[in-house]
Order: sequence, then structure tokens, then C-alpha cells
Amino acid sequence: MSEQDPTERLAGGCRCGAVRYEMDRPHQAAICHCEDCRRSSGAPMVGWMGVAAGRFRIIKGEARMWSSDGRAHRYFCATCGTGLYYVNEALIPGIVDVQIATLDDPTAVVPEVQVQVAERLPWAARIDRLPAFDRFPD
Repeated sequence: MSEQDPTERLAGGCRCGAVRYEMDRPHQAAICHCEDCRRSSGAPMVGWMGVAAGRFRIIKGEARMWSSDGRAHRYFCATCGTGLYYVNEALIPGIVDVQIATLDDPTAVVPEVQVQVAERLPWAARIDRLPAFDRFPD
């Protein structure tokens, strides 16, 4: 994470602005490669930041919840579909895992580890070797 004041509040929300949140700086941040994250986001990996549940609050709108198993609860905007946060009391009690990319400034929190790499897509392990373009290639 960045070397900023740990008492700083962070804010973010969904793509359309219907749901907004604020939170304290997280105590951890990670990139998750698990199949559940991939399937729920449609992305090859998801950046998460964990914050104590009492340090996270919705300040505008209401996120909709979906659970495939009754334990893991994923919250998203019902209007635009943006995935926002995840709660799983059995796995990470007292923690709200918030998607880093939903921050107003997603550069404010830097993932420190990768988790669930046993489920990582094989090509994701070498993504840094692919040609890179600032925009679309010609």
C-alpha cells in the first residue's frame, strides 16, 4: 500500500454512481486468482483490499447481494452491475473485502500479494511478457 496516513478515509463506488462507499485504509491488499472471483467478475483476476467491517460503510444507495453457497456474499450495483465488495464470515470474519478498482483513486492501494495462485489461469503467470500498447495497436 502507499505510504500515506493510515487514518485517511478512502471513497469509491460503482460505475454509474448509484452506490458509494467510504472506508478506512485497508489492512491488506491482494490479487485473487480463484475461479469464483473470475466467474463473478468476468476478469482473469481481481484486486481486493480488506478492511474491518466497522470501518466500511455505504454512503449512497444500496448494493445488491448475491450468494452461490450462503456463506460468501458478493455485493454489486443493481443498476450498472459493478462488483463492489465481498463478505464471508466463515473465511474472513469481521472483514469486508472491497474491490480495489472501485476506489475513486485505484492507485491509492497497491496489492502486496497474489492469492489462490493454484487456480490462476496459466497464461496470467506470464502476462508481463506480452506486448504492451498505451492504447490499441495499429
